[in-house]
Amino acid sequence: AAVGLAPPPSTYHVCPRRSSLASRPGRGVSASLLAGGSARLPPRMNIMDFNVKKLAADAGTFLSRAVQFTEEKLGQAEKTELDAHLENLLSKAECTKVWTEKIMKQTEVLLQPNPNARIEEFVYEKLDRKAPSRINNPELLGQYMIDAGTEFGPGTAYGNALIKCGETQKRIGTADRELIQTSALNFLTPLRNFIEGDYKTIAKERKLLQNKRLDLDAAKTRLKKAKAAETRASQLNSARLEGDNIMVNFSYMLNFLHVKWLKSEQELRITQSEFDRQAEITRLLLEGISSTHAHHLRCLNDFVEAQMTYYAQCYQYMLDLQKQLGSFPSNYQSNNNQTSVTPISSASSNVIGSSALTSTSGLVITSPSNLIDLKESSGSRKARVLYDYDAANSSELSLLADEVITVFSVVGMDSDWLMGERGNQKGRVPITYLELLN
Repeated sequence: AAVGLAPPPSTYHVCPRRSSLASRPGRGVSASLLAGGSARLPPRMNIMDFNVKKLAADAGTFLSRAVQFTEEKLGQAEKTELDAHLENLLSKAECTKVWTEKIMKQTEVLLQPNPNARIEEFVYEKLDRKAPSRINNPELLGQYMIDAGTEFGPGTAYGNALIKCGETQKRIGTADRELIQTSALNFLTPLRNFIEGDYKTIAKERKLLQNKRLDLDAAKTRLKKAKAAETRASQLNSARLEGDNIMVNFSYMLNFLHVKWLKSEQELRITQSEFDRQAEITRLLLEGISSTHAHHLRCLNDFVEAQMTYYAQCYQYMLDLQKQLGSFPSNYQSNNNQTSVTPISSASSNVIGSSALTSTSGLVITSPSNLIDLKESSGSRKARVLYDYDAANSSELSLLADEVITVFSVVGMDSDWLMGERGNQKGRVPITYLELLN
């Protein structure tokens, strides 16, 4: 039969000297081989047969798993349950993965609030290229303040203050950049390595374990059906039947079912062995989650230390700036330039002292004891002007920030005002714009 099937001439080579022998009808590949040609068809057919067989086997396995999975969901098939320890490890791994992703994403939002910048950094990271350096928000604010202070004039009080604030904001921006780099290296990178590396391996082995379990349950189902079929056939064979042909047919059927049963038992042993081996591999990988938690704990400590260093630097920068600007107390707030006193507890008064009180106008006022002494006495005191003040009428005195004037009390004057004197000029001045000097 093989000799009678001749392939197309283009599928094999024929020796030029013996082309007449190879071209005779009915000789086919055997003729070409006898003629000295090199036939390519048989190797191709072997490869094709191998691929088809493998494809058919894979398709059969996939179909068997799909049927088993569907029957389990419908409650028509039994399911092999994993042991409690392995189930706990799987749950722990899944919980670790979910919360690690959430913590990682929110940390990225904290360090880089701009979503467009995060997308750009992600693209450069995937392209294995370094992202271009960009100015951050504190540095940009600091540059604006410096430029504004330079234009207003460094010699003016406001311009000088803007320049000092701008320089401080730039230092804060540099500290912020260091925090981002340190956190990304010591905290975000280990978390991302777990999600993209270790957990992917765990998920792969977990999926393979699921497939092995489906194969095991499918083998159990086939063995169960084979045993049931053999039992029914034995019952029928034991009944009295007429005719030798019928007895022969039943005997043949029994032998066939017995062979099928033995084959199902062998298949069950193989699938059970593969399932146990895969369960052990998965268990060993999942037990590494505890060491992952320990490693993430060390990374979390590094992240906390980086934040502590960052906030300590920012506090020191702002403390230095406050001293440069006149040591304004940080608990002053603004409320439409209306003066009111916030009550201070006895515990806090021991810390703050009696040098200043909280005013909702955002200005520093002297302590009540000093004001009472000044109003009851007929003497005068020196005071430093904290802010510029434009006189509302001729009875008031205009003030310039940082200048020193003489103030004294006048009988019958409002408690929020003092009489100020600068050279030959006199007028009422608001006490919230003054700081009495010792």
